[in-house]
Amino acid sequence: MRGRLDLVATFIVAPPVLFLDEPTTGLGPRARSEIWSTIRELAAAGTTVLLTTQYMDEADQLADDLVIIDAGRAVASGSPDNLKNKIGVYVDVVAATAADLTATAAVPGGWTGAEPAIDPDRQLVSIRIDPAATVPDIVRRLDSAGVGVQDVGIRRPTLDEVFLQLTANPHQEIAV
Repeated sequence: MRGRLDLVATFIVAPPVLFLDEPTTGLGPRARSEIWSTIRELAAAGTTVLLTTQYMDEADQLADDLVIIDAGRAVASGSPDNLKNKIGVYVDVVAATAADLTATAAVPGGWTGAEPAIDPDRQLVSIRIDPAATVPDIVRRLDSAGVGVQDVGIRRPTLDEVFLQLTANPHQEIAV
């Protein structure tokens, strides 16, 4: 409660620069949304907001520019969109049945040489692919492999996935 009161007191006056460290930790969805709205309003009114957060969705919602820090080193910086574009796109494939999950995972894994993420509870296979790939191309490949699927989609990565990709190798620096 003390932290919440401190946060509310911070928003009473619009300072030229505002430092916020994990402002929504422990807040419910409604309070979190209200804090995000207030931060957006302050930024729109000219306040420079420096926000530290481990919640990548919060950074995605609020940041015009962000720096990803791993082990005390800046490993990437840029807008959320620029960082997502640097990573590429993902294909999500929902297997027709739980028994088809392994065969479903083998197909996109064979295209990329990478190990796909598998969510057995949702029968979901997800893997990073070439941004030039299209859904019809992917469906044709799955079909020619004899794999039945419920759904296929291409999506941009989340900032969580960007963070995990960029921090997978602690000695790798990504120029954005």
